[in-house]
Amino acid sequence: MNESGGVTSQDFSLVLAGPLFQLLRRLHLAGDAMALLRWRLVVFSRVAWLPLSVLSTLEGQLLGGSAALPFLLDWETHVRFLVALPLMISAELVLHRRLRFMVKQFHDRNLFPETAVPRLDRVLASALRLRNSVLAEALLLGIVYVGGIHFLWRHYTAFPITTWYGVPTADDVTLSHSGMWFVYVSLPLFQFLMIRWYYRVGIWMRFLWQVSRIDLSLVHTHPDRVGGLGFLSNSAYAFTALAAAHGALLSGWIATRIFQLGAALPDFTIEIAVYTVLMQGLVFGPLLVFAPQLARAKRAGLRDYGTLAERYVREFDAKWLRRATPPNEPFVGSADIQSLADLSNSFEVVRTMRIAPVTKNAIVSLAATTLAPIAPLVRALMPLNELLKTVFAILL
Repeated sequence: MNESGGVTSQDFSLVLAGPLFQLLRRLHLAGDAMALLRWRLVVFSRVAWLPLSVLSTLEGQLLGGSAALPFLLDWETHVRFLVALPLMISAELVLHRRLRFMVKQFHDRNLFPETAVPRLDRVLASALRLRNSVLAEALLLGIVYVGGIHFLWRHYTAFPITTWYGVPTADDVTLSHSGMWFVYVSLPLFQFLMIRWYYRVGIWMRFLWQVSRIDLSLVHTHPDRVGGLGFLSNSAYAFTALAAAHGALLSGWIATRIFQLGAALPDFTIEIAVYTVLMQGLVFGPLLVFAPQLARAKRAGLRDYGTLAERYVREFDAKWLRRATPPNEPFVGSADIQSLADLSNSFEVVRTMRIAPVTKNAIVSLAATTLAPIAPLVRALMPLNELLKTVFAILL
């Protein structure tokens, strides 16, 4: 809290509140700083996956039975609850530790004029109110059961063959006992955590948009070439675990269709590309709200430093080339030469300013994290020698 009782950047966290967080604290599954991560991973995975294994075994659908897709061969389900779900839970701790310090950077780098600090406090308070909203999480839960389960899953996502969780009918799916747990407990739990993540990303987007409406004190010659906002590019690393969870989810979805429906990995090229682009947009898209201010700062910097450079080089020309220099002043070691070089470097920094706080390294890192879970599929479907030949052919 600041001196006036307002919220400061030290209090900012997208994960340390909300009904689910408070419930986890009462169940001793979470601490004040997202501690007890291991216990949350164990409990959530057991609740989502273990009953499905037990019930499908009792129903004879573990590996054999009448199902065309038995439980053990449903790669999508195993990856969703044993890989993607733990990654989403772990992503909360990663986001909490990284993002709050990025928000603090706005203050540490003096990007806000003194007159704008109260406005920033109001923006922070508004973001935290949305994060703490009980109504928001209740609506998310309603969306999961009404839209995610009763509409999307039953009509578009469920397999059109007999599976361990049910038998398809003309317009629905007749669920087994394991299917009942899957549809009404495991899947809603996963979807709620997923859509809750999108809600948090929405809060982050809104926060950045409101901050971008404030007239920031950008420095034209900052070495990061985005006026001092370069730290925002590191937000990609705060979302790496979430990107890996999405990649794992896509990998499991593809694996089941390859090994059970006879599809081939190249059939999913478009899906993989779209998924990767969507993750890039989800993480880096919000940063584009600073483009107008950065563009204005670049134009102003080019104008101001262009004028300064014009004055300096004219005086340099008159002094050293038009023989206006005193006869006893040495050319070698003159501070004028160093000043000209410094001015040239400053102008080059302004000229190469970017209009978005996004770096190539961050883009590549996020893309690699998203695609990493798909790599085992490539290795499983292509012999190592063929894989190496393909890689060398691309590189060479």
